[in-house]
Amino acid sequence: MDIVTATAITLTLYALAILFFVIRGSLKIKSIGDYALGSIQFSPYAVGLSLAASMTSAATFIINPGYVSLYGWSAFLSFGVFLPLAAFVSLIVLTKSFQNFGGQVKALTLAQWIGKKYHNKWFSLFFAFLSLLLITFIVLICVGLTKVISKALDADEFWVLTCVVSFIFGYMMFGGANSMVYTNTIQAVLMSIVAIILLTSGYSYFSEGIHGFIDQLNAVDPRLTQSTFANSPMFRDYWEIIFFQIVVGAAIVCQPHIITKSLLLKSKKDIRAYLTTGILVQILFFLVVAAGFYARLSFPDLEVDGAPLSMDDIIPQFVVSEFPVWVALILIIGLISAGLSTLEGLIQSMSTTITSDIIEPLSPSGLEPQLMIWLNRGIIVILAIATIVISWQQIQHPRLSVSILALNGVYAFFSAAFVPVIMGIFFKNVPLLAPVAASVVAVVVHFSIYYGSLLPYTQDEVGNPGAAAAIAILAAVLVGFVIFFFHRRKGLLSN
Repeated sequence: MDIVTATAITLTLYALAILFFVIRGSLKIKSIGDYALGSIQFSPYAVGLSLAASMTSAATFIINPGYVSLYGWSAFLSFGVFLPLAAFVSLIVLTKSFQNFGGQVKALTLAQWIGKKYHNKWFSLFFAFLSLLLITFIVLICVGLTKVISKALDADEFWVLTCVVSFIFGYMMFGGANSMVYTNTIQAVLMSIVAIILLTSGYSYFSEGIHGFIDQLNAVDPRLTQSTFANSPMFRDYWEIIFFQIVVGAAIVCQPHIITKSLLLKSKKDIRAYLTTGILVQILFFLVVAAGFYARLSFPDLEVDGAPLSMDDIIPQFVVSEFPVWVALILIIGLISAGLSTLEGLIQSMSTTITSDIIEPLSPSGLEPQLMIWLNRGIIVILAIATIVISWQQIQHPRLSVSILALNGVYAFFSAAFVPVIMGIFFKNVPLLAPVAASVVAVVVHFSIYYGSLLPYTQDEVGNPGAAAAIAILAAVLVGFVIFFFHRRKGLLSN
Protein backbone atom coordinates (compact mmCIF):
# COMPACT_ATOMS: atom_id res chain seq x y z
CA MET A 1 0.00 0.00 0.00
CA ASP A 2 1.40 3.44 -0.93
CA ILE A 3 1.72 6.13 1.70
CA VAL A 4 -1.10 8.29 0.30
CA THR A 5 -3.74 5.53 0.58
CA ALA A 6 -2.38 4.32 3.92
CA THR A 7 -2.41 7.85 5.33
CA ALA A 8 -5.98 8.48 4.17
CA ILE A 9 -7.22 5.30 5.87
CA THR A 10 -5.27 5.99 9.06
CA LEU A 11 -6.47 9.60 9.30
CA THR A 12 -10.06 8.46 8.89
CA LEU A 13 -9.73 5.97 11.75
CA TYR A 14 -7.98 8.56 13.91
CA ALA A 15 -10.73 11.10 13.27
CA LEU A 16 -13.41 8.57 14.22
CA ALA A 17 -11.60 7.82 17.48
CA ILE A 18 -11.50 11.53 18.33
CA LEU A 19 -15.20 11.92 17.54
CA PHE A 20 -16.00 9.04 19.90
CA PHE A 21 -14.44 10.87 22.85
CA VAL A 22 -15.94 14.21 21.80
CA ILE A 23 -19.47 12.80 21.70
CA ARG A 24 -18.89 11.03 25.01
CA GLY A 25 -17.63 14.24 26.64
CA SER A 26 -20.26 16.55 25.14
CA LEU A 27 -23.11 14.59 26.71
CA LYS A 28 -21.97 15.81 30.14
CA ILE A 29 -21.68 19.51 29.30
CA LYS A 30 -24.45 21.58 30.87
CA SER A 31 -22.70 24.97 31.27
CA ILE A 32 -19.69 26.97 30.12
CA GLY A 33 -17.97 25.87 33.35
CA ASP A 34 -18.31 22.23 32.31
CA TYR A 35 -16.84 23.13 28.92
CA ALA A 36 -13.85 24.96 30.47
CA LEU A 37 -12.98 22.71 33.43
CA GLY A 38 -14.93 19.51 32.82
CA SER A 39 -17.56 17.72 34.86
CA ILE A 40 -15.59 14.48 35.20
CA GLN A 41 -13.10 13.47 37.91
CA PHE A 42 -9.77 13.21 36.10
CA SER A 43 -6.73 11.23 37.23
CA PRO A 44 -3.73 13.51 38.02
CA TYR A 45 -1.65 11.29 35.75
CA ALA A 46 -4.08 11.90 32.87
CA VAL A 47 -4.03 15.65 33.54
CA GLY A 48 -0.21 15.50 33.70
CA LEU A 49 -0.10 13.84 30.28
CA SER A 50 -2.54 16.48 29.06
CA LEU A 51 -0.19 19.17 30.39
CA ALA A 52 2.80 17.61 28.61
CA ALA A 53 0.85 17.38 25.37
CA SER A 54 -0.34 21.00 25.68
CA MET A 55 3.07 22.51 26.49
CA THR A 56 4.84 20.70 23.64
CA SER A 57 3.05 21.15 20.37
CA ALA A 58 3.61 21.18 16.64
CA ALA A 59 6.27 23.80 17.33
CA THR A 60 8.31 21.29 19.34
CA PHE A 61 7.84 18.35 16.96
CA ILE A 62 7.64 20.02 13.53
CA ILE A 63 8.90 23.62 13.56
CA ASN A 64 11.74 23.76 16.12
CA PRO A 65 13.64 20.75 14.68
CA GLY A 66 13.76 22.81 11.49
CA TYR A 67 15.75 25.44 13.38
CA VAL A 68 18.19 22.71 14.48
CA SER A 69 18.53 21.57 10.86
CA LEU A 70 19.49 25.08 9.82
CA TYR A 71 21.45 26.30 12.84
CA GLY A 72 22.64 23.12 14.56
CA TRP A 73 23.92 22.86 18.13
CA SER A 74 23.12 26.50 18.97
CA ALA A 75 19.42 25.95 18.22
CA PHE A 76 19.41 22.66 20.16
CA LEU A 77 20.84 24.37 23.27
CA SER A 78 18.25 27.13 22.96
CA PHE A 79 15.10 25.06 22.37
CA GLY A 80 16.13 21.71 23.83
CA VAL A 81 17.98 22.72 27.02
CA PHE A 82 17.68 26.25 28.41
CA LEU A 83 14.07 27.11 27.57
CA PRO A 84 12.69 23.77 28.93
CA LEU A 85 14.75 23.98 32.13
CA ALA A 86 13.43 27.45 32.94
CA ALA A 87 9.87 26.41 32.08
CA PHE A 88 10.01 23.35 34.37
CA VAL A 89 11.24 25.39 37.35
CA SER A 90 8.57 28.02 36.76
CA LEU A 91 5.86 25.37 36.42
CA ILE A 92 6.82 23.77 39.73
CA VAL A 93 6.97 27.10 41.57
CA LEU A 94 3.71 28.54 40.22
CA THR A 95 1.34 25.58 39.97
CA LYS A 96 0.43 24.94 43.62
CA SER A 97 -0.52 28.50 44.54
CA PHE A 98 -2.29 29.17 41.25
CA GLN A 99 -4.35 25.98 41.57
CA ASN A 100 -5.21 26.74 45.20
CA PHE A 101 -6.66 30.21 44.55
CA GLY A 102 -8.20 29.27 41.20
CA GLY A 103 -10.07 26.38 42.80
CA GLN A 104 -11.35 28.58 45.62
CA VAL A 105 -12.81 31.28 43.37
CA LYS A 106 -13.92 28.87 40.59
CA ALA A 107 -11.91 30.68 37.90
CA LEU A 108 -12.42 29.27 34.42
CA THR A 109 -9.72 31.28 32.64
CA LEU A 110 -6.50 33.17 33.32
CA ALA A 111 -8.33 36.46 32.75
CA GLN A 112 -10.89 35.51 35.41
CA TRP A 113 -8.13 34.45 37.80
CA ILE A 114 -6.44 37.84 37.42
CA GLY A 115 -9.71 39.76 37.69
CA LYS A 116 -10.74 37.99 40.89
CA LYS A 117 -7.27 38.12 42.40
CA TYR A 118 -7.08 41.90 42.00
CA HIS A 119 -10.83 42.54 42.39
CA ASN A 120 -11.05 44.47 39.16
CA LYS A 121 -13.22 43.46 36.20
CA TRP A 122 -11.49 45.92 33.83
CA PHE A 123 -8.12 44.30 34.41
CA SER A 124 -9.75 40.97 33.64
CA LEU A 125 -11.23 42.46 30.47
CA PHE A 126 -7.81 43.79 29.45
CA PHE A 127 -6.34 40.29 29.62
CA ALA A 128 -9.33 38.81 27.85
CA PHE A 129 -8.67 41.08 24.85
CA LEU A 130 -4.93 40.49 25.12
CA SER A 131 -5.53 36.73 24.85
CA LEU A 132 -6.64 37.29 21.24
CA LEU A 133 -2.91 37.41 20.44
CA LEU A 134 -2.83 33.66 21.01
CA ILE A 135 -4.49 33.12 17.64
CA THR A 136 -0.94 33.46 16.25
CA PHE A 137 -0.02 30.19 18.01
CA ILE A 138 -3.16 28.54 16.63
CA VAL A 139 -1.97 29.61 13.18
CA LEU A 140 1.48 28.08 13.76
CA ILE A 141 -0.03 24.71 14.67
CA CYS A 142 -2.46 24.70 11.75
CA VAL A 143 0.36 25.52 9.32
CA GLY A 144 2.47 22.71 10.81
CA LEU A 145 -0.39 20.21 10.53
CA THR A 146 -1.11 21.32 6.98
CA LYS A 147 2.53 20.78 5.98
CA VAL A 148 2.60 17.25 7.42
CA ILE A 149 -0.76 16.09 6.05
CA SER A 150 -0.37 17.66 2.59
CA LYS A 151 3.04 16.00 2.20
CA ALA A 152 1.64 12.60 3.26
CA LEU A 153 -1.48 12.84 1.07
CA ASP A 154 0.27 14.65 -1.80
CA ALA A 155 -2.63 17.11 -1.65
CA ASP A 156 -3.11 20.85 -2.18
CA GLU A 157 -2.18 22.79 0.98
CA PHE A 158 -5.18 25.14 0.86
CA TRP A 159 -7.76 22.34 0.91
CA VAL A 160 -5.83 20.42 3.54
CA LEU A 161 -5.73 23.57 5.70
CA THR A 162 -9.48 24.13 5.25
CA CYS A 163 -10.34 20.53 6.14
CA VAL A 164 -7.99 20.45 9.14
CA VAL A 165 -9.35 23.67 10.62
CA SER A 166 -12.98 22.72 9.94
CA PHE A 167 -12.62 19.32 11.61
CA ILE A 168 -10.68 20.42 14.70
CA PHE A 169 -12.64 23.58 15.40
CA GLY A 170 -15.84 21.69 14.62
CA TYR A 171 -15.36 19.02 17.25
CA MET A 172 -14.06 21.54 19.81
CA MET A 173 -17.43 23.28 19.61
CA PHE A 174 -18.86 20.36 21.54
CA GLY A 175 -16.21 18.44 23.47
CA GLY A 176 -14.45 20.89 25.80
CA ALA A 177 -12.40 19.73 28.77
CA ASN A 178 -14.35 16.49 29.18
CA SER A 179 -13.10 15.15 25.87
CA MET A 180 -9.84 17.12 25.76
CA VAL A 181 -8.22 15.34 28.71
CA TYR A 182 -9.00 11.97 27.12
CA THR A 183 -7.78 12.98 23.67
CA ASN A 184 -4.70 14.71 25.13
CA THR A 185 -3.81 11.54 27.03
CA ILE A 186 -4.00 9.44 23.86
CA GLN A 187 -2.06 12.12 21.98
CA ALA A 188 0.65 12.20 24.66
CA VAL A 189 1.10 8.42 24.36
CA LEU A 190 1.36 8.69 20.56
CA MET A 191 3.75 11.63 20.88
CA SER A 192 5.93 9.55 23.23
CA ILE A 193 6.14 6.77 20.64
CA VAL A 194 6.99 9.28 17.91
CA ALA A 195 9.61 10.96 20.11
CA ILE A 196 11.35 7.62 20.67
CA ILE A 197 11.23 6.74 16.95
CA LEU A 198 12.58 10.14 15.87
CA LEU A 199 15.31 10.21 18.52
CA THR A 200 16.52 6.70 17.61
CA SER A 201 16.10 7.11 13.85
CA GLY A 202 19.59 8.54 13.48
CA TYR A 203 21.38 5.59 15.06
CA SER A 204 23.22 4.84 11.80
CA TYR A 205 24.90 8.25 11.98
CA PHE A 206 26.56 7.15 15.25
CA SER A 207 28.21 4.03 13.78
CA GLU A 208 31.59 5.66 14.41
CA GLY A 209 30.60 7.17 17.76
CA ILE A 210 29.86 10.74 18.80
CA HIS A 211 32.97 12.06 17.08
CA GLY A 212 31.92 10.40 13.83
CA PHE A 213 28.50 12.06 14.10
CA ILE A 214 30.10 15.44 14.71
CA ASP A 215 32.44 14.93 11.75
CA GLN A 216 29.45 14.27 9.47
CA LEU A 217 27.79 17.52 10.61
CA ASN A 218 31.06 19.40 10.12
CA ALA A 219 31.26 18.06 6.58
CA VAL A 220 27.86 19.63 5.85
CA ASP A 221 28.57 22.93 7.64
CA PRO A 222 31.13 23.46 10.44
CA ARG A 223 28.82 26.01 12.08
CA LEU A 224 26.30 23.23 12.89
CA THR A 225 28.54 21.94 15.69
CA GLN A 226 29.34 25.34 17.22
CA SER A 227 27.52 26.69 20.28
CA THR A 228 26.70 29.96 18.50
CA PHE A 229 25.70 30.65 14.88
CA ALA A 230 26.76 34.12 13.79
CA ASN A 231 24.45 34.57 10.78
CA SER A 232 21.30 33.13 12.36
CA PRO A 233 18.26 35.17 13.40
CA MET A 234 18.05 33.82 17.00
CA PHE A 235 21.30 32.06 18.01
CA ARG A 236 24.10 34.60 17.44
CA ASP A 237 25.46 34.74 20.99
CA TYR A 238 24.86 33.46 24.51
CA TRP A 239 22.47 36.31 25.31
CA GLU A 240 20.09 34.89 22.72
CA ILE A 241 20.77 31.22 23.39
CA ILE A 242 20.86 31.26 27.20
CA PHE A 243 19.76 34.48 28.90
CA PHE A 244 16.79 35.44 26.72
CA GLN A 245 15.55 31.84 26.63
CA ILE A 246 15.74 31.46 30.42
CA VAL A 247 13.71 34.65 30.94
CA VAL A 248 11.18 33.61 28.30
CA GLY A 249 11.06 30.02 29.63
CA ALA A 250 10.25 31.25 33.13
CA ALA A 251 7.31 33.27 31.80
CA ILE A 252 6.09 30.81 29.17
CA VAL A 253 4.04 28.94 31.77
CA CYS A 254 1.78 32.00 32.07
CA GLN A 255 -0.32 31.00 29.07
CA PRO A 256 -4.01 30.16 29.58
CA HIS A 257 -3.86 26.64 28.14
CA ILE A 258 -0.87 25.77 30.37
CA ILE A 259 -1.24 27.36 33.79
CA THR A 260 -5.00 26.78 33.97
CA LYS A 261 -4.46 23.04 33.39
CA SER A 262 -3.96 22.68 37.16
CA LEU A 263 -7.56 23.82 37.67
CA LEU A 264 -8.68 20.43 36.31
CA LEU A 265 -7.26 18.84 39.46
CA LYS A 266 -9.84 18.25 42.16
CA SER A 267 -7.42 18.10 45.12
CA LYS A 268 -4.10 19.62 46.25
CA LYS A 269 -2.88 16.07 46.83
CA ASP A 270 -2.92 15.49 43.08
CA ILE A 271 -0.33 18.20 42.30
CA ARG A 272 2.79 16.07 42.90
CA ALA A 273 1.65 13.25 40.60
CA TYR A 274 0.45 15.80 38.04
CA LEU A 275 3.77 17.68 37.89
CA THR A 276 5.94 14.56 37.97
CA THR A 277 4.07 12.96 35.09
CA GLY A 278 3.94 16.15 33.05
CA ILE A 279 7.59 17.10 33.42
CA LEU A 280 9.06 13.63 32.81
CA VAL A 281 7.09 13.25 29.59
CA GLN A 282 7.95 16.80 28.51
CA ILE A 283 11.69 16.10 28.86
CA LEU A 284 11.30 13.40 26.23
CA PHE A 285 9.25 15.68 23.99
CA PHE A 286 11.64 18.65 24.14
CA LEU A 287 14.56 16.41 23.13
CA VAL A 288 12.81 15.69 19.81
CA VAL A 289 14.41 18.83 18.37
CA ALA A 290 17.54 16.64 17.97
CA ALA A 291 15.80 15.03 14.97
CA GLY A 292 16.70 18.22 13.14
CA PHE A 293 20.31 17.00 13.02
CA TYR A 294 19.24 13.77 11.29
CA ALA A 295 17.07 15.67 8.82
CA ARG A 296 19.99 17.92 7.88
CA LEU A 297 22.25 14.91 7.28
CA SER A 298 19.49 13.44 5.07
CA PHE A 299 19.12 16.72 3.13
CA PRO A 300 22.58 18.34 3.42
CA ASP A 301 21.76 20.89 0.72
CA LEU A 302 18.23 21.45 2.05
CA GLU A 303 16.80 20.41 -1.30
CA VAL A 304 14.57 17.62 -2.63
CA ASP A 305 14.77 16.85 -6.35
CA GLY A 306 16.38 20.21 -6.92
CA ALA A 307 13.63 22.14 -5.12
CA PRO A 308 14.66 24.06 -1.97
CA LEU A 309 13.06 23.11 1.35
CA SER A 310 11.58 25.86 3.52
CA MET A 311 12.35 25.53 7.22
CA ASP A 312 8.77 24.46 8.03
CA ASP A 313 8.94 21.72 5.35
CA ILE A 314 12.11 20.00 6.58
CA ILE A 315 10.63 17.61 9.19
CA PRO A 316 7.47 16.74 7.18
CA GLN A 317 9.69 15.90 4.18
CA PHE A 318 12.07 13.90 6.40
CA VAL A 319 9.20 11.79 7.76
CA VAL A 320 7.68 11.06 4.35
CA SER A 321 10.99 10.40 2.57
CA GLU A 322 13.18 8.56 5.06
CA PHE A 323 10.91 5.96 6.72
CA PRO A 324 9.03 2.82 5.62
CA VAL A 325 5.31 3.42 5.09
CA TRP A 326 4.17 1.85 8.36
CA VAL A 327 6.71 3.83 10.41
CA ALA A 328 5.87 7.03 8.51
CA LEU A 329 2.19 6.49 9.37
CA ILE A 330 2.99 6.28 13.07
CA LEU A 331 5.09 9.41 12.81
CA ILE A 332 2.44 11.29 10.85
CA ILE A 333 -0.27 10.47 13.41
CA GLY A 334 2.12 11.39 16.23
CA LEU A 335 3.01 14.72 14.64
CA ILE A 336 -0.68 15.45 14.12
CA SER A 337 -1.27 14.54 17.77
CA ALA A 338 1.47 16.98 18.78
CA GLY A 339 -0.43 19.74 17.01
CA LEU A 340 -3.90 18.75 18.17
CA SER A 341 -2.89 18.48 21.82
CA THR A 342 -2.04 22.17 22.10
CA LEU A 343 -4.55 23.35 19.53
CA GLU A 344 -7.45 21.88 21.50
CA GLY A 345 -6.32 23.69 24.66
CA LEU A 346 -5.89 26.99 22.80
CA ILE A 347 -9.32 26.79 21.16
CA GLN A 348 -10.92 25.89 24.48
CA SER A 349 -9.19 28.66 26.46
CA MET A 350 -9.63 31.38 23.81
CA SER A 351 -13.29 30.67 23.13
CA THR A 352 -14.05 30.44 26.87
CA THR A 353 -12.20 33.71 27.50
CA ILE A 354 -14.05 35.57 24.74
CA THR A 355 -17.41 34.20 25.89
CA SER A 356 -17.00 34.44 29.68
CA ASP A 357 -14.61 37.37 30.00
CA ILE A 358 -15.60 39.68 27.14
CA ILE A 359 -19.16 39.02 25.96
CA GLU A 360 -20.77 38.19 29.32
CA PRO A 361 -19.28 41.12 31.32
CA LEU A 362 -20.19 43.57 28.53
CA SER A 363 -23.76 42.30 28.16
CA PRO A 364 -26.48 44.41 29.86
CA SER A 365 -27.85 41.46 31.81
CA GLY A 366 -26.70 37.97 32.71
CA LEU A 367 -26.71 35.27 30.04
CA GLU A 368 -28.38 31.89 30.43
CA PRO A 369 -26.09 28.82 30.57
CA GLN A 370 -27.40 27.39 27.30
CA LEU A 371 -27.03 30.73 25.52
CA MET A 372 -23.43 30.93 26.76
CA ILE A 373 -22.73 27.50 25.27
CA TRP A 374 -24.17 28.51 21.89
CA LEU A 375 -22.28 31.82 21.94
CA ASN A 376 -19.10 29.88 22.67
CA ARG A 377 -19.72 27.73 19.60
CA GLY A 378 -20.27 30.80 17.46
CA ILE A 379 -16.98 32.28 18.66
CA ILE A 380 -15.21 29.06 17.64
CA VAL A 381 -16.63 29.40 14.10
CA ILE A 382 -15.30 32.97 13.85
CA LEU A 383 -11.89 31.85 15.17
CA ALA A 384 -11.82 29.08 12.56
CA ILE A 385 -12.42 31.51 9.69
CA ALA A 386 -9.73 33.90 10.96
CA THR A 387 -7.32 30.97 11.36
CA ILE A 388 -7.76 29.84 7.74
CA VAL A 389 -7.15 33.36 6.40
CA ILE A 390 -4.01 34.05 8.47
CA SER A 391 -2.60 30.53 8.07
CA TRP A 392 -2.90 30.63 4.29
CA GLN A 393 -1.07 33.96 4.23
CA GLN A 394 1.73 32.41 6.33
CA ILE A 395 1.96 29.36 4.08
CA GLN A 396 2.34 31.55 1.02
CA HIS A 397 4.52 34.35 2.47
CA PRO A 398 6.33 33.32 5.68
CA ARG A 399 9.12 35.40 7.23
CA LEU A 400 11.59 32.50 7.51
CA SER A 401 8.94 30.51 9.42
CA VAL A 402 5.41 30.84 10.72
CA SER A 403 7.00 30.56 14.17
CA ILE A 404 8.16 34.20 13.94
CA LEU A 405 4.54 35.38 13.81
CA ALA A 406 3.52 32.97 16.59
CA LEU A 407 6.39 33.86 18.90
CA ASN A 408 5.59 37.55 18.57
CA GLY A 409 1.98 37.07 19.60
CA VAL A 410 2.51 34.49 22.33
CA TYR A 411 5.56 36.19 23.84
CA ALA A 412 3.72 39.52 24.03
CA PHE A 413 0.87 37.85 25.91
CA PHE A 414 2.83 36.03 28.57
CA SER A 415 5.22 38.98 28.99
CA ALA A 416 2.17 40.94 30.09
CA ALA A 417 0.84 38.11 32.26
CA PHE A 418 4.05 37.29 34.13
CA VAL A 419 4.08 40.03 36.78
CA PRO A 420 0.33 39.88 37.60
CA VAL A 421 0.59 36.11 38.07
CA ILE A 422 3.78 36.33 40.19
CA MET A 423 2.41 39.14 42.37
CA GLY A 424 -0.96 37.44 42.70
CA ILE A 425 0.63 34.19 43.86
CA PHE A 426 3.40 35.37 46.18
CA PHE A 427 2.40 38.78 47.57
CA LYS A 428 -0.50 40.19 49.57
CA ASN A 429 -2.08 43.64 49.48
CA VAL A 430 -0.73 44.39 46.01
CA PRO A 431 -1.84 47.83 44.76
CA LEU A 432 -3.70 47.45 41.46
CA LEU A 433 -1.44 49.99 39.79
CA ALA A 434 1.60 47.69 40.07
CA PRO A 435 0.37 44.74 37.94
CA VAL A 436 -1.56 47.01 35.58
CA ALA A 437 1.46 49.21 34.89
CA ALA A 438 3.69 46.13 34.50
CA SER A 439 1.34 44.57 31.94
CA VAL A 440 1.00 47.72 29.87
CA VAL A 441 4.77 48.31 29.93
CA ALA A 442 5.41 44.71 28.84
CA VAL A 443 3.16 45.00 25.77
CA VAL A 444 4.48 48.43 24.77
CA VAL A 445 8.14 47.48 25.24
CA HIS A 446 7.81 44.15 23.42
CA PHE A 447 6.20 45.53 20.27
CA SER A 448 8.31 48.72 20.31
CA ILE A 449 11.57 46.78 20.46
CA TYR A 450 10.56 44.27 17.80
CA TYR A 451 8.81 46.47 15.24
CA GLY A 452 10.90 49.55 16.03
CA SER A 453 14.13 47.52 15.66
CA LEU A 454 15.45 49.05 18.90
CA LEU A 455 17.93 46.24 19.66
CA PRO A 456 20.70 44.75 17.48
CA TYR A 457 18.80 41.44 17.84
CA THR A 458 15.68 42.88 16.18
CA GLN A 459 17.27 44.90 13.38
CA ASP A 460 17.65 42.15 10.79
CA GLU A 461 14.94 41.25 8.30
CA VAL A 462 13.84 38.48 10.69
CA GLY A 463 14.26 39.80 14.24
CA ASN A 464 14.35 37.70 17.40
CA PRO A 465 11.02 37.89 19.26
CA GLY A 466 12.70 36.28 22.28
CA ALA A 467 15.01 39.27 22.71
CA ALA A 468 12.07 41.69 22.65
CA ALA A 469 10.10 39.51 25.08
CA ALA A 470 12.98 39.10 27.55
CA ILE A 471 13.56 42.86 27.76
CA ALA A 472 9.79 43.42 28.03
CA ILE A 473 9.54 40.95 30.94
CA LEU A 474 12.48 42.56 32.77
CA ALA A 475 11.00 46.04 32.22
CA ALA A 476 7.63 44.85 33.52
CA VAL A 477 9.25 43.30 36.62
CA LEU A 478 11.16 46.52 37.31
CA VAL A 479 8.14 48.82 36.91
CA GLY A 480 5.72 46.55 38.77
CA PHE A 481 7.92 45.94 41.79
CA VAL A 482 9.13 49.57 42.06
CA ILE A 483 5.48 50.62 42.33
CA PHE A 484 4.71 47.76 44.73
CA PHE A 485 7.57 48.53 47.13
CA PHE A 486 6.96 52.28 46.90
CA HIS A 487 3.36 51.76 48.01
CA ARG A 488 4.46 49.37 50.76
CA ARG A 489 7.06 51.85 52.03
CA LYS A 490 4.55 54.66 51.85
CA GLY A 491 2.09 52.56 53.87
CA LEU A 492 4.70 51.75 56.53
CA LEU A 493 5.67 55.40 56.87
CA SER A 494 2.04 56.49 57.22
CA ASN A 495 1.55 53.93 60.01
